[in-house]
Amino acid sequence: MGTYVPNTSKEQLEMLREIGVEHTRDLFKAIPDAVYLDRPLELPKGLSEFEVRRRMTEVAGKNKVFQSIFRGCGAYNHFIPSIVKQITSKEEFVTAYTPYQAEISQGILQSIFEYQTMICELTGMEVSNASVYDGATAAAEAVIMCKERQRKKAILSETVHPEIIETIKTYCTGTDLEIILVPVKDGLTDLEKLKELIDEETACVLIQQPNYYGQLEDGDSIGVITANKEAKFIVSCNPISLGILKTPIEYGADIAVGEGQPLGMPLSFGGPYLGFMATTKKLIRSLPGRIVGETTDNKGRRTFVLTLQAREQHIRREKASSNICSNQALCAMTAAVYLDALGKKGLQQVAELSMSKAHYLASQLCELDGFDLVYAGEYFNEFVTTCKGSVDKVLSKLEERGILGGYPLTGANSGHILWCATEMNTKEEIDSLVNILKEVQSL
Repeated sequence: MGTYVPNTSKEQLEMLREIGVEHTRDLFKAIPDAVYLDRPLELPKGLSEFEVRRRMTEVAGKNKVFQSIFRGCGAYNHFIPSIVKQITSKEEFVTAYTPYQAEISQGILQSIFEYQTMICELTGMEVSNASVYDGATAAAEAVIMCKERQRKKAILSETVHPEIIETIKTYCTGTDLEIILVPVKDGLTDLEKLKELIDEETACVLIQQPNYYGQLEDGDSIGVITANKEAKFIVSCNPISLGILKTPIEYGADIAVGEGQPLGMPLSFGGPYLGFMATTKKLIRSLPGRIVGETTDNKGRRTFVLTLQAREQHIRREKASSNICSNQALCAMTAAVYLDALGKKGLQQVAELSMSKAHYLASQLCELDGFDLVYAGEYFNEFVTTCKGSVDKVLSKLEERGILGGYPLTGANSGHILWCATEMNTKEEIDSLVNILKEVQSL
């Protein structure tokens, strides 16, 4: 890679001295010596195209591909209509990136505008950005955009996905924003504790709906509690659930965020995914990232432009609250095509099927000895059960039969399993899973 660095060793030394250091290592002094590599990488010799293809095929052959999936926990296995990939695979979409020049970027700008419109319709909000990296990033950006001079506390429910909580903490490292966690009570946010913790210094309250345990939070009550202290209310939501559940705006939310992967993106071993963000017009100037707007040109024709782009990220960086200045263009396009292909009734059907399959799965599991619902509240398509015996043994037996079982929980829920069902799980698959568990219990 060194051959591609466009400056000489002498120039590099001059730059180092200009900033007050003698060696390149000084730039990385935060990295401990124990993990710092002070020699060139020992890379193998290059391979031919044929050899690379053969090697990659061998590596791909080690992947375990499950015929049935009963695990969610933030990433969900939904049916993707063939038209979604057919459209998004066109090279004009695959290669589209940052649309700096509106006059030659009308196609990609319109695709982003349509995506924004659909996200607003889905969440009930008035404005959406062009997307961010993933759902956890969206939640973290939303928390930071709520910070005010006299409000420097962010309250998060412990029922939010642990990885989202950790991402928010990482984003807030080095800031004076204090992160406070509301404890769990019966699988839900403890409302009494929330009332004790929230005060006039609270910038925002963030919940997940449905939450990490699959439970449906009392969004209405949390919205009222938050509004009484004039704090911002953030709801991180599963977009598929919005086909039948209340929208964030109906809870009184100020910001809606979430992971867009369920909207037409395959699991893909973890990405790339999509973070959506939407808010009210009141907060539009605090919304990070790109916003595409619609206007008319000098001939009265419908056109699209980047709106509110004279932003702190570009020209007043010292005042920036975010460094996001890109977006997941192809993933956002995928979400828009998926939503358009399904339509309102199709999305509602996917949500209803996911919910009904999950409730059927729960009813069948609870007929087995040692499997009981841990929480009694309402749930969408995920739920937690107890597990008699070794969780690892149960899940391993399922894996042997090509089934990815639920997610094994840890901590206070150690020994419990978080199950998930979507429209992809047939009655026959569910019955087969239950029969295998019966066999395991008989051993």
